[in-house]
Parts: sequence; C-alpha cells; structure tokens
Amino acid sequence: MPTPGTARSTIVVLDYGSQYAQLIVRRVRECHVYAEMLPWDASESDIDRLNPAGIILSGGPNSVYDAGAPHLCEHVLKRDIPVLGLCYGMQLMAHQMQGRVALAEHREYGLAQVQITDPSSALFHGLDAVQQVWMSHGDRIDALPVGFVASARSDNSPYAAIEHRERRLYGVQFHPEVVHTEHGAVILSNFALRICGCTPSWTASSIIHDSVRSIRETVGGGRVICGLSGGVDSTVVATLVHRAIGDQLTAVFVNTGLLRQNEAEETVVRFGQLLGDRLQYVDASEVFLHALAGVTDPERKRVIIGNAFIDIFEQEAARLGKVDYLAQGTLYPDVIESAGGTGNAAATIKTHHNVGGLPERMRMQLIEPLRYLFKDEVRAVGLELGLPPDLIYRPPFPGPGLAVRIVGEINYERVATLQAADAIVRQEIESAGLGRDVWQYFAVLTPLQTVGVMGDNRTYANVVAVRAVTSVDGMTADWARLPYEVLARISSRIVNQVPGVNRVVYDISSKPPATIEWE
Repeated sequence: MPTPGTARSTIVVLDYGSQYAQLIVRRVRECHVYAEMLPWDASESDIDRLNPAGIILSGGPNSVYDAGAPHLCEHVLKRDIPVLGLCYGMQLMAHQMQGRVALAEHREYGLAQVQITDPSSALFHGLDAVQQVWMSHGDRIDALPVGFVASARSDNSPYAAIEHRERRLYGVQFHPEVVHTEHGAVILSNFALRICGCTPSWTASSIIHDSVRSIRETVGGGRVICGLSGGVDSTVVATLVHRAIGDQLTAVFVNTGLLRQNEAEETVVRFGQLLGDRLQYVDASEVFLHALAGVTDPERKRVIIGNAFIDIFEQEAARLGKVDYLAQGTLYPDVIESAGGTGNAAATIKTHHNVGGLPERMRMQLIEPLRYLFKDEVRAVGLELGLPPDLIYRPPFPGPGLAVRIVGEINYERVATLQAADAIVRQEIESAGLGRDVWQYFAVLTPLQTVGVMGDNRTYANVVAVRAVTSVDGMTADWARLPYEVLARISSRIVNQVPGVNRVVYDISSKPPATIEWE
C-alpha cells in the first residue's frame, strides 16, 4: 500500500527522540493535514517520497553540543519549504546556521508564559500577546543566526520563538504539540495552513476514497482474505476491502481461545449477518494454547501468535484456492512501537504480533489500509462507512488477545479465570455509564499469589489487576479516575464470583512511562 500522504498536502515530522514526536503528527492531522513521522536522519529520497509542503523538527533529549548528538541534514534546509523547529529542533537549526546555543541559567520544565514580541508573525496569527506554554529544556539560544529575528520571549528565554521570514524558517523553544500549551493547536495550524499553504483535505471521506482506490489498484483480479477479530480495526479493514473488490474478499475469523468471554459466539453472529458466506470461522483454540504452553516471555508470545495466525490464514487460503493477499488492521501506533515506522532512530517498545511478529516465509502479500492511521481516525472512518457506533466505540482489544493480559504462563484454567474477571470489569464500567469516557478497561491476571481470608479459612490465591485508561489515540494515556464505588463493586464481585482470586489491585500508571497493556 502506498503512503497516503503522497497525493495530498503533507507535513513531515523528523523525530529527534522526543517523547512527544507522535503528538506532533496527531496535532497536525487534527488540522486535516496529513503528517508522517520519519527519523531525523531520513534520506533525501525518503523525504522526496512524501513531497512535503513543510517539515517540523521535533524536540529531543540531547544538547546540540553532546558527542554524537543528532544533527540537521543539509538537504532539509535546501528544500526551500517552510521548516519549524520545536525545542531541540529550534536549537539545532540555530546552531547549524551559526547562531549560539548555551546552557540556560535556569532550566525551564513545566508551564511558562511567553510574550509575543512580533504580533505580525504568521506563526502566532490570531493569538493574544501573552501565551501559556509547556517548556522542557536546559539549553537556550543566546545569539541568533544571521537573518533571524525574535518573535516571542519568556523570562528565561530571550528567544522563545524565532523566524527567518525570507527563508520561511521558524522555531519555538516550547512544545505546541502538548495540551498544556494553551493554543498550541493554533500555532501548528498556522504553520501548516498559513505558512506551508496546505489544503485541509485529510478527512474520513478522503481516506475512504483513497483507500478503496489503492486496494483496487493493488489487488486487481486477485483474491484477498482478511483476518477478522471482531474489533473496530479489522472490521473497518474488511469493510474497505469489500467495498473495493466485493466477492474477491473472504473474511476469516479465528477463535484463538484467548478472546473475551462469549466474544467468539457474538462475533460469528454479528459478522455472519453482515458477510454471509464470505465469513469463515476457524476454532483454533487448541492450536494457540498448545503453542503457548510454558511460554512466559511476552515478546516470544507475540511471535508465536503471529506465526500461528499466518499458518491458519495460509491453510484457509489453500482451502479456498489461490489467494494473493492478506488484509489486516495494523495501525500507525503498532508500526511506531514496533520501530517499523521511524527507522533506526526508534527504539522497539514491544513487537506487535501483526508487525514484527509475522514470519518472513509468508507467501501472501499484505494489505494494510490503516497502517498510517491512529485509532481515532479509524473510528472516524468507521462511522463514515456507516458501521454501528456500538462496534466503533468498543474498547480496543489487542491482537494477541488475553495472552498479553496473562502475565506468565498461559493455560486453559488461567484463561478462564481472566475471562470471568474481565467480564466483571467491563460490565461494571459500562453499567456505570462510563464506557465512552474510558478509552480502554480490562483485567490482568498477574503471576502473584497472596494470602487472604475467606470465611474462616486462609486462602493463597491469584491477584487480579484492573486497568482503565483515558486516551485519544493510544500513543499516550492517563489512568482513569474511576469512582470509588465502581472500583469497590468490581473488587467485590471478582473476589466473590471468580474462583481462585482473593485480591484485586488498580493500576494507576500512565503511558509513558508504562504502556497500556502489561505485556
């Protein structure tokens, strides 16, 4: 599948190691302008592929004087397109253009106020003279490169924003991509729309139009099978592919034995009504659980599951005759976290079973219409396709299923325990009317056992953790402040109704530093 940005206005975000780099992409897309992240040392041809209207340099943890610090490639500034540097990105641009960057007398971390000193700046168009922003830096610019002027200052940064209008080079010392910068979205919109001249054409309808066209061009007269999980991602993929090629598609729903309680039965009924005989059901519970027996390492679990899925899909393809393509619901965060989308500058957070977990021997070619989309964009596409809202807003469920929510060894008994506990978590949150307020909510079966008292007897039983987070796209998340009475009901029901559990704990970790899933 070609990159979506090639046929429309695009902003390239060069990643210098900032924890906020993905947020820059998200914020630009909220302006209905396509953005894509590349590593800071992306080649000239990699950037040419996207034909960007502008480039944003992210922040990063380095000082420009650090040995081996990422630098600004010469070909970036030679493009004669607007460039916006954020924090380290601004310092790097100033440093390489013969300005002076020095250690700040006082570091700035957290909220700060900046004074816009040049109200004619296109970057700050429509904003008040004083802005609340989020700072995170220890260095600052002490002397500007030739041709640059200051457009904003703070108490600690005489050059809190700079620009070279003739060359359309801009920089800000703060982070407009984070929500703490009160009008950061306006600043990024001004850059993308006013300065770069992008057309706001990145919409759900345009995504559908381009995806359907691309699928038709790719598949031609070939046949496709789609791995259907019952979640929003695979459902949107199946709908897009079916809209593009009709009966050339067969959807395969694999029951891994690692699904939520009653999910296999519900999925078969729902999608049987939608797809009829284009839906094939495969009960592979024994295959997956046997392959995972004795495995405790989460990365190994993902690889095993990825391999097992492909084996089953290829078996189904052989049964159907010649099948050329496998369609699956890989998302942009999957690619980023598996270090597949940001090149050698990225660290692998975890290998997603549908990215790094796929075997090289796979015979079918992949079709991944959602590969460059965030979760909220997938939901918008699903609604535009006319899919039911209750399906669109289901809590995300990982492809490896409960395998990454059972910490440690997996067996039938532990799966059944987690299914029962997880069902209670979902029931209580949904009955409290919080299902749309919380991004994801589920139970985790830990490898811990603790002492308890039930009746007059001592117990030594399992600990279940409850995880509930709020998020927009899954790239960052905060733990959900569930009402105490909801947590109390969840705990009471699990301990009393799920055999083998005597303790429930609540996970109050945010992402970062934690991930949403435990494995």
